[in-house]
Amino acid sequence: MTERSLLSTLTLLVALSCTAALAQVPAATQRTPGGLSLPEGTGSGNSNRTADFIVALVNSEPVTNHDVRVRLRQVEQNIAQRGIAGAPPRDELARQVLEQLINERAQIQHASQSGLRVNDQEIDQAEQNIAAQNQMSQDEFRRRLAAEGIDVSRFRSELRQQLLLQRVREREVNSTVRVTDADIDDYIREQQGGSDLANLELNLSHVLVSVPENASAALVAERQARAQRVAERARAGEDFATLAREFSDAPERVNGGQFGWRAATRLPDVFVSQTRALAPGEIAGPFRSLAGFHVLKVNDRRGGGLPAMNVTQTRVSHILLRPGPQLTEQDAQARLAQYRQQIVGGQATFENLAREHSQDGSAAGGGNLGWSVPGMFVPEFEQAMAKLQPGEISEPVVSRFGVHLIRVDERRTVPLNERDQRERIRGLVREEKAQEALALWARDIRARAFVEIREAPQP
Repeated sequence: MTERSLLSTLTLLVALSCTAALAQVPAATQRTPGGLSLPEGTGSGNSNRTADFIVALVNSEPVTNHDVRVRLRQVEQNIAQRGIAGAPPRDELARQVLEQLINERAQIQHASQSGLRVNDQEIDQAEQNIAAQNQMSQDEFRRRLAAEGIDVSRFRSELRQQLLLQRVREREVNSTVRVTDADIDDYIREQQGGSDLANLELNLSHVLVSVPENASAALVAERQARAQRVAERARAGEDFATLAREFSDAPERVNGGQFGWRAATRLPDVFVSQTRALAPGEIAGPFRSLAGFHVLKVNDRRGGGLPAMNVTQTRVSHILLRPGPQLTEQDAQARLAQYRQQIVGGQATFENLAREHSQDGSAAGGGNLGWSVPGMFVPEFEQAMAKLQPGEISEPVVSRFGVHLIRVDERRTVPLNERDQRERIRGLVREEKAQEALALWARDIRARAFVEIREAPQP
C-alpha cells in the first residue's frame, strides 16, 4: 500500500446515518482509550496546547499545529486498530494530515458560502445515534465523554462540521453520479475479459459463410462481403435466426443458427476469444477460419470472471419496546433484560413474549422479521445481529426506533439472481465513480481556495 493510498484508506469521511440525506450509510468510527466508538474527526478533547501555532491559513482561517496533532493521533489509532503495515514516517504522515485538514476547511467554507446548514436538532439526532451505537442513552453518553476528557460542546461542533462535509459532498458529488446499464455491462466485460474458462458457459448463435479450399481471391472477397452484410444487418437489429436460415452454410442453420448452452471449453478457441468479452445481445465478426467467415451472436452467458455473487441471509426475530412518557429507555432495557432471563431460563418463549409485549407489526407473528439481507436494518441493529449465532439472544440493543431484544433464528448463503447481481455491480461502479468524482471536486475546491503554508507541523 502506498503512502497516498494509506491516507486515502484512513480518510475521515464521516457517513452518519442520522438524517434522510445520510440515511442507511454506516458511520466511520474510531475507538477512544475508554472504549467509546465515535465518528472519526470528532472527540479531540482538551489536549495539551503547549506546542500550538498556526501552520496554515485557508482563506484566512487558521489551521493550527494542535489541529494536526489531534487528527494525527486519530489516524495513528486507526493504523494500530486495523493492523495496517507500511505506514509512512510520522513527519510525512503529519504533512498528509495537514493537507487533509486544509481540504476539509476549504470544503466546509464552500458549504457555508453555498447556504448549507446543519441545525441543532440534526446534531441532537446524530448524537443520539452515536449514543445508541454505544448502547447508551444520550445522557449516559455525555457523562462518558466527560469522563474521557472530551468536551461536549467541542464534540458537537466537530460533529456539525463532519455532517456539513458529508452534506456538501452528497449534494455536489454523490447526487451527480449516474450509473447506466452500459456502465454495468462494461464492468462485466472487464471482469469476464480475464475470466476462468473452466467456469464460463456461452449460449451462441452462428452464421457460417463457407469458403471452398483453393478459392480464388475474388471468391474469398465475395464471401467476406456476404458475411459482412450479415453482421451489419444483425447489429442493425434484424432477427439473427432469420439471417442464419437465409445465409448460413452450417448444420445448425435449421435451428436459426443456435448452438444452445455450451461450456467454453467445448467451443472452438476462436469462438471463445471473439465472444468472451461481449455482453448478451452483442455480435462478433465476421472473422476467418479454415471453414470460412463466421458471425456470432451472444444470446446469453453465465459463469466466468465475475466475483462470487452470493449473499448471507439471516432469519431474525425481535421484541421492540419504544421509550416514551410512560417508559424510559433505561426501564425498557431493564424490562427486556428480564424477558431474556425468562426465555433463557425456560420460563417463557420468545414468541409469546413478542406477541404480548412487542410494539411493532411483527408482534402478531411472534416477533418474526423474516429473512433479511445486509443493509436492511439500521446499523446498530445489524451490528448486534451479526454477533449472534443461530439460536442466540442478544442483550437489549438501543436503536433510533427503540430498544430491541434480538434473536437470530437461522442463516443461509444463497446466490443472487441476475437482477440483484446487476444491482450489486451497480453499487460497486457507483462507488468507483463517486471516489473519482470526489477527488476531482476536492481538487477543484482546493485550487480555488487561498492557502498559505506558514510552518511545517511538529507532531
